Parts: sequence; structure tokens; C-alpha cells
Amino acid sequence: MKTLFFSLLLAATLILTGGSIYDFKVAGLDGSDIDFSSFKGKKIMIVNTASECGNTPQYKELQTLYEKYKDKLVIVGFPANNFGAQEPGTNEQIKTFCSKNYGVTFPMAEKISVKGDDIHPLYKWLVDQSKEMAKSVPADNSKDLVWKKFLSDPVIWNFTKFLVDENGKLAAVFHHKVSPTSEEVLKYLN
Repeated sequence: MKTLFFSLLLAATLILTGGSIYDFKVAGLDGSDIDFSSFKGKKIMIVNTASECGNTPQYKELQTLYEKYKDKLVIVGFPANNFGAQEPGTNEQIKTFCSKNYGVTFPMAEKISVKGDDIHPLYKWLVDQSKEMAKSVPADNSKDLVWKKFLSDPVIWNFTKFLVDENGKLAAVFHHKVSPTSEEVLKYLN
């Protein structure tokens, strides 16, 4: 109950102030806190994950990306059961699965909701930032319209990737089918 109250209070504060990624602190799968203020000066990739999804092999690519760019990039995974009930496990089961099957060493948060009435405040903030980004996309052709629509509602499946720059500003949003090691992503890291 205390955690719910704190989350609601934080969400209300962030809505009123516009907030920053650095205002968030979330519980990790390992029981520690993940404090986003400790990531200042680095890019942050935030990914909603699921252990039983067709995109689950992206864990391996995320780990590769994390190892290669860990001096300037932090990846934080957020297990969620919002799509197709593809993350049914407990936090401990998820932690074991990620470690055993993909060697995940990047921070993983406790299981949350990334969409709907019970959306986690961090994901609410990310979606709001994405909607702001969508306002700057021209609507001149069908490709632009598709992109604008995606940015207006980006979390449509597991493994949507949000990239926040070194200053805490949303820099890019990647569709769940975009490989974490694709040129589309790497251009923001090189």
C-alpha cells in the first residue's frame, strides 16, 4: 500500500512538473533499487520484456549491446505481462530465466504494467514523452502518418525500446521488431 501511495504521489508530481527520467527510482529483480539519477551522463535504453514472447531472443542482443557500450549506455529491462500473458513468472523466476538463458547482467526491474489503467509511472512518463515527439513528425505522407501513430501509442507489444539521451531527454523509440543491434539503434550510440 505504501509503494502504491508513493507511486501515485510521484506520478502526480511528474505530471504537474513535467518531470525527468532522473526522478525515477524503481525496485530491481534482485531486490535493490534502480535509481535513474545514477545514470546521468549516459544514454538509457528502457525495454519492456517478456520471457515467453517471440521477441524474447532480443535479450541476447540487448546483453551484447550492454556489454559493448556499457561505458556510455545503460539498459534497463522491465518485465511485463501486458501482452498475451507472455510474462507469467514471478520476479525470482524471471531473474533466473534471464540469467540462465541469456546471461543478462544489465539492470532488470521488478515486473510492472506498461500499459492500461495500472501503467507504471515511468512508462506513463515515457509514453507522454513519445506523444510529444509525435507532434513534431510531419504528416506529409503515409510513412510519416504511420510513424506519428506509432509514437502516439508506442507500447503495442513486448520489447518496445525507448532511448533516453545523456541529458535525460527521449531521443528515440524503437518498434518491438527492431533489433537492439540494428543500424537503426547503433547510429545513436556511435
